[in-house]
Amino acid sequence: MKKRILIPGPVELSPAVRSALATPMMGHRTPDFNAILEECWNGLRYVYQTKNDVAIITGSGTAAMDAAVSSVVSAGDEVICIGGGKFGERFPKIVRAFGGKAVNVPVEWGRAVSPADVESAVSKSDAVAITMTHNETSTGVLHDAEEIGRIARKNNMLFIMDAVTSIGGDDVRTDGWGVDICITGSQKCLAAPPGLGFAAVSERAWNVIENNSGKRGFYLDLASYRKSLKKSTTPFTPALSLIYGLRVALAELRAEGLENRIRRHRMLAAATREAALAMNLELFADPTHASNTVTAIKIPVGLTDSDVRGRLKDEYGILLAGGQESVKGKIFRIGHMANVDNVELLGVLSALEMVLARAGHDFTLGAGVSAAQSRLSSL
Repeated sequence: MKKRILIPGPVELSPAVRSALATPMMGHRTPDFNAILEECWNGLRYVYQTKNDVAIITGSGTAAMDAAVSSVVSAGDEVICIGGGKFGERFPKIVRAFGGKAVNVPVEWGRAVSPADVESAVSKSDAVAITMTHNETSTGVLHDAEEIGRIARKNNMLFIMDAVTSIGGDDVRTDGWGVDICITGSQKCLAAPPGLGFAAVSERAWNVIENNSGKRGFYLDLASYRKSLKKSTTPFTPALSLIYGLRVALAELRAEGLENRIRRHRMLAAATREAALAMNLELFADPTHASNTVTAIKIPVGLTDSDVRGRLKDEYGILLAGGQESVKGKIFRIGHMANVDNVELLGVLSALEMVLARAGHDFTLGAGVSAAQSRLSSL
C-alpha cells in the first residue's frame, strides 16, 4: 500500500530534493559550500519577502524560537505572549526558561487573537517584545500579523513571530509588517527535509541582540550567526545534507513563483473547507481566520479518532494529523501544504468520504469531492 502523508509537516519531498540529500560531503568551510549557503540565503530572503539577514540554524523551528527569545530577553524582562494553540503557548514556556516573565494573552482555541486584547496587555506592562504564532496548526487559525506588528512598533517593542507553517505557503510580509524576528522551519511549506530552523532578523532586533548583556545562550546566540553571515558561513558545523536539500527545495519554490505557490495553497484550503462542509462536517477554526496550509475539522458526534484517522491510515495508507492536548480525539487535521496538488487532495477527500460513509456518518456520498472539484476548477 502506498503511504501518503498529509499532516502539517513533515511533508513529502520532491524526487529532486530526495536526490540532493545523497550529494557527497564537502568541507563546510570552503568556497564551494559558501556558495551553496549564499543560494539558500537568497532563496530564503525571497520567500520571507525581506532584505534582512536570515540565520540558518541546525535544529527545528523550536530551536529558532529558542534563539530568538534567548538572544533578546534578559532575566526579568516581560514579554507579551499571544496564545490560542499548542505552538502559541510554547513561547511563554521558552520565555520563562530563559528567565523572562511571560505576560499571557489568552485566546480561545479555534479563534483568532483580538488586537484589543493585545493592546490592553501592552498598556499594563513594560514588555520588551510580543510573541505570536502566525499560523496555528494545532487549531487551523491564521492570526492577523500585520495588526500585531503595528501594535509592537507603536509601543517600541520587538515583534517575534513563529511563521513555521505560513512562510512559503501564505503571504508573509516580514519587512512590510515589521516582524523583527521571523521564524520558520524547513519541513513545512518550504518542502525541505526536517532539521533546519531559520530566523530573519531586523536591524532593530540586531541592535537589541548585540547590546544584550543578559543573553543566556551559546549555540543559539543569534549574534554569532550574524558574525558568520558576514563571512558567508555558519558559526558551527551545519547539517550539510539538509542544506543540499534546502537549496533544491528553494529553487523549486522560486521556479513555481511565490505568488503562484500562495495561490495554490489558498485554493487547496478553500477546496478542503468547502468539501468538509458538503460532507456535513464542522470546521474547528473561525472561517474568517482559517489557515491556508492546514484545515482542522471536528470529528462527528458518535465517531472516534480511530473511525476517521485510524481507518484512513489502515485502509488507504493516508496519514492525517489528530488533535492535541485539549482537542485530542475531537478534531482531525488535513495538511495541504508544500507539494500537495489537486489530484492528491481529491483522492484524500474521496477516501475520507468512503470512511465516513462506512462509519454511518449522515451525508451524501460524493458531495465533498464535488464541492472541492468545483472550487479547484475555478482556477
